[in-house]
Amino acid sequence: MSLLGGLLSTVFERRYRGDKGAGQVSRPFADLTVDLMRTTGEGTGMAVARAILDKFAASDDDEKLAFFRHLAEDLTISPEDVRTALDAYEQGQTKASYRKFMTAAEPPRQELIRRLNQVPGATRQLVAMRADLLRLGRGEAALDALDLDFRHLLSSWFNRGFLVLMPITWESPAHILEKIIAYEAVHAIDSWGALRARLEPADRRCFAFFHPAMPDEPLIFVEVALTGGIPGSVQGVLSEDRPVLEAEGADTAVFYSISNCQAGLASISFGNSLIKQVAADLSTALPNLKTFVTLSPIPGFAAWLQEAGYDVPEGDPARLTGLTALYLTTAKRPDGLPRDPVARFHLGNGAEVHRLHANADVSPKGMQQSHGVMVNYLYDLSRVSQNHERYAASSEIAASPEIRALTIAAEKAKA
Repeated sequence: MSLLGGLLSTVFERRYRGDKGAGQVSRPFADLTVDLMRTTGEGTGMAVARAILDKFAASDDDEKLAFFRHLAEDLTISPEDVRTALDAYEQGQTKASYRKFMTAAEPPRQELIRRLNQVPGATRQLVAMRADLLRLGRGEAALDALDLDFRHLLSSWFNRGFLVLMPITWESPAHILEKIIAYEAVHAIDSWGALRARLEPADRRCFAFFHPAMPDEPLIFVEVALTGGIPGSVQGVLSEDRPVLEAEGADTAVFYSISNCQAGLASISFGNSLIKQVAADLSTALPNLKTFVTLSPIPGFAAWLQEAGYDVPEGDPARLTGLTALYLTTAKRPDGLPRDPVARFHLGNGAEVHRLHANADVSPKGMQQSHGVMVNYLYDLSRVSQNHERYAASSEIAASPEIRALTIAAEKAKA
């Protein structure tokens, strides 16, 4: 946070956590939310909003669940009011009738969340609040509906226009580096030395999205290896003993780890913008880069093999990669989208399934989830938009001729 931002935040905190907020936290949530929705004074509203946030932060899970149920049941829309407003709008589509319909159709809890977000530092707390909602409310219909309101508002507050892309280097502040270690979700970083090996060499890059309201919290980050050609093993990429390549000598940028950092921002996608922005920036800074690929895990492959009744073809990498190609291009969810979550992410961004590698991740996690197979998704910047449009329109999977050939061979072997 900037010095000015910190000073302003301190002033607000002192003003609205002083006498106006004394004793508020001890009051029931229902009374506090009523007061917040009714108040018109800035000072009182800020004090009540801060009391709600502080009370929630200090609550146990049962109390948090009760708060969520209060929002879901007591601050939802009135179907009768919506029908009345819609009837009036149909009879005369005026500014006034449309405003009444919009007011009736928006649940009061959305306005409550907006008012909570007026408090300095509240955005971070609301993200954490949604993480609790996802954790505690799963499968409860009314709370699933409440989550749609959180998701709607957070999607607006965290849209691409507000995000700031920042490089993460070995010179970045220690508290940011600590969070990169903590949030790494693909290939664990087990020491400061391991982190240094991913950030300091000339052939390594890392970029993260930040939001001005959460300047010390990365939202998502990507780790990049600059290589000569497309690598086929994450062990090779992560090896600290590898020869370091000068950036100007690389022709390929490999996105080998993408980690979402905030559980409360689940299903709010930043990754598509992140990869495309990083690829564009790297191609400008290093014109020698011609290829942009991932080296990605295949988390659902082993489970699919077992469910589909296939034996693991031990000692037959060609057969193993053939079955992997079959999985990535034909295994679908009921909605017609690819079963594999990483495939859905990259294909939805406009990438293509490009190349497969056996024995590419021989870590315990890699062997357990995909029998060591990894995949390159290719981001061809001249075709990303076309691939994305086809995928969005008909779930068409872009795949290289090599992958198509492996799929056909696996289908014939199955028959």
